[in-house]
Amino acid sequence: MIPAPFDYVRAGSAEEAIAALAEHGDEAKLLAGGQSLLPLMKLRLATPAVLVDLGAVGDLAYAREEGDSIAIGALTRHRTLETSPFLREHAPLLAHAAHHVGDPQVRNRGTIGGSIAHGDAASDLPAAVLAMGGTLVVQGPGGRREIAARDFFLGFLETALAPDELLVEIRVPKGGGGWGFEKFTRRAQDWAIVGVAVHRGATTGVGLVNMAATPVRAVAVEEALAAGASAAEAAALAAEGMDPSADIHASPDYRRHLARVLVRRALEAAGVP
Repeated sequence: MIPAPFDYVRAGSAEEAIAALAEHGDEAKLLAGGQSLLPLMKLRLATPAVLVDLGAVGDLAYAREEGDSIAIGALTRHRTLETSPFLREHAPLLAHAAHHVGDPQVRNRGTIGGSIAHGDAASDLPAAVLAMGGTLVVQGPGGRREIAARDFFLGFLETALAPDELLVEIRVPKGGGGWGFEKFTRRAQDWAIVGVAVHRGATTGVGLVNMAATPVRAVAVEEALAAGASAAEAAALAAEGMDPSADIHASPDYRRHLARVLVRRALEAAGVP
């Protein structure tokens, strides 16, 4: 299908993009890699009156060390995440998860900021950032503020971003212990029917893909691990508090079963006994 008519603004900086959002309000949408927004526009499920293109904002594409954290610019593409030696060393879960996003064409266009700001429960990178206990830096007319990843995803495709704010940076802990990532799909490039990201640092974080209306942490699993449970004991709680959807690929009960199986595998891969 053909998108509805829209005006086009090419922002040269984060400040220009924010000014355009402030001017046009809910009628404006940000375009980063376009891998989520453009399909919605073609189906006319999204009909923005103004499209604000971030493609020229080059200073939001980076990955660097900042103290005990790794700071990643929101316009860093998935391909950069998966191939960066720096991220493979200091944030290997994130690099590995990026490798499983879509196909090479998608990974060469899509951005980590776009993936997270879209807030899709079926997306891999939000679960990885949740498992790592990440922090999201957003910028608006009043300056920058930080939002813990666990507080960012509010509802179906709904986040804590205000209409005039832009996600500019993702921060995750540097290094840490083991990690695991499991993704069950019909085909390699598909959305996960269920996915799991595990990160072991001071505590063990577990993020789930497609187990609720939002990207979500497996809190019951995390609490069990903190109390000394084994991988098998904790994984048995993977579906606690979850409300997975039913679709042509899986029933809610099947997704709950997959979550328990995949969480155990990911925990064991991360080195949880």
